[in-house]
Parts: sequence; C-alpha cells; structure tokens
Amino acid sequence: MSGMEIIATNGTAKVSNNNQHHVAAAADDVESGVRVREAKGTTDDVNGIIAPRRKHQRRRQRQTVHVWLRRLAIMAALVAVLVGLAAAVWYFFGFLFLVELFLVAVVAYLAAGHWRWFYVAAVTAPRDLRALIKYIRLLIQVKRYHRQNASFTQIFQSTVKKNPNKPAIVFEGQEWTFAQVEEYSNKIANVFKSHGYKKGDCVALFLENKPEFVCAWLGLSKIGVVTALINTNLRLTSLVHSLTIVKSQAIIFGAELSDAVTEVLDKIESKVALYQINCNNNAGTQDERFENLDILLKDASTTPPEIKDKLGQHEHLVYIYTSGTTGLPKAAVISTSRFIFIAAAIHWLCDFQTSDRFYSPLPLYHTAGGCMTMGQMLIYGSTVVIRKKFSASSYIADCRKYNCTIAQYIGEMCRYILAAPPKANDGDHNIRMIYGNGLRPQIWTEFVERFNIKKVCEFYGATEGNANIVNVDNTVGSIGFISRIIPQVYPISIIRVDENGDPIRDARGLCTECRPNEPGVFIGKILPNNPSRAFLGYVDEEASKKKVIKNVFSVGDSAFISGDILIADEWGNLFFKDRTGDTFRWKGENVSTSEVEAVISNIVNYKDVIVYGVEIRGMEGRAGMAALYDPEEVVNLNGDLVDGLKRALPSYARPIFIRILKKLDLTGTYKLKKNDLQKEGFDPSKTSDKIYYLTSNGQYELVTKDVFDKINSGEIRV
Repeated sequence: MSGMEIIATNGTAKVSNNNQHHVAAAADDVESGVRVREAKGTTDDVNGIIAPRRKHQRRRQRQTVHVWLRRLAIMAALVAVLVGLAAAVWYFFGFLFLVELFLVAVVAYLAAGHWRWFYVAAVTAPRDLRALIKYIRLLIQVKRYHRQNASFTQIFQSTVKKNPNKPAIVFEGQEWTFAQVEEYSNKIANVFKSHGYKKGDCVALFLENKPEFVCAWLGLSKIGVVTALINTNLRLTSLVHSLTIVKSQAIIFGAELSDAVTEVLDKIESKVALYQINCNNNAGTQDERFENLDILLKDASTTPPEIKDKLGQHEHLVYIYTSGTTGLPKAAVISTSRFIFIAAAIHWLCDFQTSDRFYSPLPLYHTAGGCMTMGQMLIYGSTVVIRKKFSASSYIADCRKYNCTIAQYIGEMCRYILAAPPKANDGDHNIRMIYGNGLRPQIWTEFVERFNIKKVCEFYGATEGNANIVNVDNTVGSIGFISRIIPQVYPISIIRVDENGDPIRDARGLCTECRPNEPGVFIGKILPNNPSRAFLGYVDEEASKKKVIKNVFSVGDSAFISGDILIADEWGNLFFKDRTGDTFRWKGENVSTSEVEAVISNIVNYKDVIVYGVEIRGMEGRAGMAALYDPEEVVNLNGDLVDGLKRALPSYARPIFIRILKKLDLTGTYKLKKNDLQKEGFDPSKTSDKIYYLTSNGQYELVTKDVFDKINSGEIRV
C-alpha cells in the first residue's frame, strides 16, 4: 500500500506508509481519539496541524483535572460538615440519640422510594464483583502486552515454546501441532518475503476452513503484511469490492474457489498476484495465471524470517469484513492489540482454561471463529477442532468424538441442532460450556436441558466496535450486563434514539440514557490509548466516522454507536431487541438492503425494488423480502431472477420472499416507502399483491393463507 498513514499513539503521531487521504481529515481525528490514517503530505505538514491539536488536548485534560479537584474539595468539605454535625449531636445529646437520628434518616430515605436501589445492589453485587475481578485480570494481561509492545509473532512463539508437540488444530482427522503451525507459517512468511512483500502491504485470503487458513495470515503477519479475510460466500460485485477497498496486492485462494476468482479477474487490477493453494504439493493449477503456492512452499525455509521493520501492538494484523448500515462489506481494522483484547476478553470473562478443547464449525473469516476461538489456540495454547461447514446433525457427535469441552455457536445454529431428531445420547458428552451469540431466549432452556449444557456464555459485540459484553452468570436470554452499582467501571450505555436511529438530545445537546426496560441504541465510550475502549474503525475513513457520535454525556467526548437496539432490565441484564437502519440479521449474518436492492434492480432491468427484513414467528432475526414494482408481471421469477441471485449474492442475502407491487408509493422527496410494507410482512391477507416464497428446491412459489400458516408454525422451513 502506498501513501501516508498517521496513527495517534499516546498523544503522538506516527507516520507510516499506507493509504492516501487529506491532512485535515487526519488531524480532525487526532482530537477525537478515533484512528487517524490515510493522510497526504509530508511529516512537517502533519506536525504543523497536529501540534496545536496536542496543545488543545493537554488544555482539556488540565481542565478535566481541575474539575475533578474542585469536586473532591466540595465532597471533602461536605464530609467535614457532616462529621462536625455528628460530633455536635453526640456531644450535646449523646451517642444513642445519634444512632436513632441515623436510623430515622435511613428509614425516611427508604420510605421515599429509594429502598429498591439497595435491594438491586445487594442482589447484583456478587455478579458485579466476580465480573470486576475477571475484568481486572483481563486488563493486567492486555496492559502487559501493551507495555512490552509485543508483536503477534512474539506472542505465538511463546505459546509454541510451551506446547511444541501439543495438538493446536484438529481438522477432518488431521492434527497439527503447535510446532507444525509455526513451521508452516514461517514457510508462508519466507515465500512472500522472497516475492517482495513487506510491512504495510495487503494480501487477501479467500479460503475455506482448514488449518492452512490460520497459518497463512499468521505467516504474513510475521513480515508485517496485513491479511484481508474474505467471506467465501461473496461473488462478483461484492467480491470485487472486498478485494479493492483494501488495495489488495495479492490473493491466496483455494482450488475450490478458483471459479469465483476467475469470474472477477477482468474487474480487478492485472498486477494483483494470484496464489492458488490446493493443500496438495502434487496438485497442478488449472489456470496459467495462477501460481501454485503448494509448490512454492515445498522447499521454503521453516525458520522465522528476518525483517528490518519492528512489529508491535499497533500493527494492523487482519481486516475482517462486516456489512453495516451503508451498503457493501466494509473492512474492519483488527490490530494486534485489538485481536488480543477480543481473545483475552472472552477467555477471562467466560472462565476458559488452557486445557480446554474447543469445537468451532464457524467460518474462520469471521471474528467469532477466527479471533475468539483461534485466539485461544494462538495466545493460550488450547486445542481447537474446526469443520469445513456447520452440520446440525454432527455438532454434538463431533464434540463427543474429539472430546471437546467448549463448543461455539452463532445465530440459528442452536435452533437447527434442536430441530434434529432427539437421540438417546444427546446429553452424553464432555461439553462444560457453550459460547457464542444468537441463542434465542425462546429455545435457551429447552436446548440446555436436552443437551445437558451446564453453562451458556452468550456474548455481544461488533467486529469493529468497542461495546462488547458477556453474560457471565448464565441468565437466560441475556447478552451481558451493565452494573447498577458502579456503571462507570465499564463505560457502555443505552441511549434514546428516534425512529431513524439518531440520538435524542437534551437541551444541552447531550444524549439521554434509557431507563430500565426502555429500548435504545447501545454505545461504547471511546478512550484513546486504551485497548479495551479504542475504536479502530474501518479501512474506509468515511464509514468509520458514521459509527462515532460526539458530545455524548459531556461536551467533547465520543462513543461508538452500535446501531443495535438493546434493553436493560432492573438488574442491569441486557437483552438484544433489533437492529436499526437498513441492515437486518439473518442466519447469523448481516444483510445490507441497499446491496440486495442494487443486485435485483440490475437483474430486472432497473425496476424499482425495495428490500427489507420481515419477522417469522419463532425465528431469530428477519428474513429478506423484496418488493418489486412489476404491475405487468413480466419478470420471470424462476428464470433470470433466481439465476442472477444465485450468482451475485450469498445464500443468506437472497430474499426469502418476493412481493409483486402493482403501485409504487413515494415520499415527498421521491424516496421509496418501506415502513408500511415491512409491517404487512408476507401475510397475503393484508394485501392484494402476489407474494412468493423461496422453497427448499430454490424456486419461488405463491404464498397462500395455508402456506403462510405453515411457515409461521415451522412446518415449512425457510
């Protein structure tokens, strides 16, 4: 990658080669504490702008210190006055009278309606204390790595030294030891170093689940190359976008995905190098434009590469794609410190042990499987069992076969597992805990009882965000909690928003917090130089800015806004309610309506299309529905449309329902209305429009009242 990159670190600015942007934009973000990158100009230009910002930051810090000193002085004065009054009462009326007066004051306070807080505090104190101890242990480890400025290479080599012959990854009967992972990753590093790749370059990894996936990005990180982890479901436009947004200079891809790569060759730069990996040194490549990486690795050195550039905590490690509220996939920046925090947080808060054996059928290009679970292997030396793809019927059987103690899930996985026919040995296994996100409260109890699961560690967090929480006390349906006693310890909040998802502000222009049982948007306060509170954002700086709100609870502060609607009960337990904006969640994946609309519109000759998510009774998330303006019904649903959707969209993004609109409803500004359509859902009794659903054989068929009832009852699966 070329250009300049500026990263704010401990109040200073580091300049390194990376994407090009404007100095002014970079300087603005130094003040806010958000990742500052992609500036164009010389170091002198940057310092000329950043220096005044630093002075302004120091002035604000001094002002904050002065405010707190004044508050402490006032509190000390009040304490002195109270002590003086108590002493006077004791002196003139005696000690017993003082005790009686205190008891009367307490009773009056409780009678005024404040007793409930004390009750809630007493009930939740054990939970908060346990979580606080875990959080402190987490911060100690993270701070130690931060202080040492340890690179990911150093951390993993330390793990290998402790466990050279221990199985690191188990896959389809293969066992890769830690020493083998180290050697293979060193081969990757040496091959790409010999091909001229260096610190700051980007290589895309387009590969199905297998041990080589982890070894590839781990090896590239040893020479400072950032790996973009590409979703293997992406095709055509989405794939091209994902490759170009990070300015990938090469692609490592599996032979099983060579057709997908071939489809986009004419749409990506010709200088992008193509490395095909077959996981078989004797296999040849199908296309002369592809280099056979297996052959290159065969004679590569297994010793760690020597590099001139020093690597540390702030290096970009991988890019993980997330589909937010603004269209095509966005590349979230995962630095070394961020990766460590993600893995360490789940490790400490869920009470993982290094002796645990993890089972994860999740894709390794996602944070959950690729960072959380693989982080337990890379950092803590645990063994991880992976699968190419999730199988509901094999989930418990695999855990039993490989003697796994912790199993991971996401989204609808638990529902699919529960839907499988019961077996006599469903509860016969060594699983002590399952962890993940998306286990619906409606099936939580039934799932843990049938499969004899002792503990569920449900977590919540966005790949790019800093608002991450964990259910530490097995509360059914909860995704985490906010302390009711000292909420300031972990600065996350739920704020009021309007129907568009924008914060509702008070007379001072600040956000307002929701009360218990009031839904609102979840946010996490941004604190620079704190790995647990930093927000690195996306490669796309403009997209990053949209995820940050300022002047939250005080003038000048900032927070990451998740876009998710959460609700907190009286005890501080948090529950997921919905997503704001145009993005909905289906099958454990985020679906961007604007992207799906664009694809369908192109297929049907640019007709008006509205895409939204609709609820199906008993199912988590929302199923995709496309309302297509086609009064003459000329579109062939089971011809061009179905074929085009299969080619252009991953399965989870393809609309489950199609509604043929006879008329188009526009706003005063000529925008398509979707709220009324979304409320009507796929119920044929609420409209005269024809509605179709995607059957299990991949064809669209008419939704009748009988079909509608069967879908809602689960008799027809979608």
